[in-house]
Amino acid sequence: MPYPEMLVAPMRQQLENVGFKSLMTANEVEQELADNVGTKLLVFNSVCGCAAGTCRPGVIKAVENAAKKPSKLITVFAGQETEAVAKAREFTAPFPPSSPSIALYKNGELVHFIERHNIEGRSAEMIAANLEAAFNEFC
Repeated sequence: MPYPEMLVAPMRQQLENVGFKSLMTANEVEQELADNVGTKLLVFNSVCGCAAGTCRPGVIKAVENAAKKPSKLITVFAGQETEAVAKAREFTAPFPPSSPSIALYKNGELVHFIERHNIEGRSAEMIAANLEAAFNEFC
């Protein structure tokens, strides 16, 4: 059963405020990720504490401060848009599902992935530094 929208809306808005597009349907995910042009950052958002405490703040810091940035910023919300999340997870194989998590694509290829276990226990600054290094390499 999905979380109530009133619970997730502020968490979704944090990423939308810095330019992320929320993908609400499997069709939207397919359209965005099947397009193999440019770089895309996909964030699997979540209501958990590590998403609030380090994942979203780290992603926001990276997007706001990086010299090089992905051409598209997209997000799905685990526990909310279940079909969109399931479709997005098809594009993160061979990594197992985890939320929160962060995927970077270049020309349709998954080139960098941060799983939940690499978010838990890390600071927002560490996550931002990880992403900025990936942006510098692939964007």
